[in-house]
Amino acid sequence: MASNLERYREDLKRLIGVGEEMHADLQVRAITRKKMEPGNLKEHMEELKAKVAGAFEKKYQSWYTEAHAVVGQLIPDRVVEFRSLYESDSKRKQVDVTTFAIQDWLLGRRANVDWRTNEKFYDDEGVVTMKFAVQLEILKSAEVRFESKLLELQNLVRADLFDSEVERARELLKAGFLRAAGVVAGVVLEVHLRQVCDNHKVGVTKKHATISDLNDLLKNAGVYDVAAWRNVQRLGDLRNLCGHKKDREPRSDEVGELADGVEKVMKTIL
Repeated sequence: MASNLERYREDLKRLIGVGEEMHADLQVRAITRKKMEPGNLKEHMEELKAKVAGAFEKKYQSWYTEAHAVVGQLIPDRVVEFRSLYESDSKRKQVDVTTFAIQDWLLGRRANVDWRTNEKFYDDEGVVTMKFAVQLEILKSAEVRFESKLLELQNLVRADLFDSEVERARELLKAGFLRAAGVVAGVVLEVHLRQVCDNHKVGVTKKHATISDLNDLLKNAGVYDVAAWRNVQRLGDLRNLCGHKKDREPRSDEVGELADGVEKVMKTIL
């Protein structure tokens, strides 16, 4: 699963990269056509021109097919807009700056020329550049949505796994294996706290950080308050009681408190 998700991520990055290449092609043409000052591109203008020349016409159709599918899957509420930037309106009464579409350009249609000035009535290539830039930005927003959906999926899978582990701890408790039940619940708590650290960009420098270490880091980073810190510390103490030989054995009510507490932390501290 992880390898497939990574492949999808790389495919999306590649698709955006192809889009950037096509956009560069259109920008270079605009600079040349309008005799604009290339700015930061000046030193590399000829090299860039040779690299991206014709990329838009060569690559757009295959790019659009892939990009349209990605947008439809990840941000379906934007797919109509994405498509409208490409497709020409069959019901339009005239073709002008407001109705000219990317499809028109690729089919070879061009703006009419004013015989008096020998200039086009509107900048057809400029319209294409603008509309494609919007499409590219929509695709980039799909990349953000992909990462968001991936995190949602990972959290769901993790939650299901942790729920089953907490249930396993309860089954061990019912069977009388108090220490084993406490250790299982403690492992779930430790792994969850590590994930909370990752979610909030809290650095964990210790290689074998304990529940107490992670708890202190999260409190000091302001992820939760002192009351929550004390609760987690209590759960950590119960886990240690189960995991290490102490002066006394853990009681069943203490192990039950640990399992219930871990389940609550998983649902309230994210």
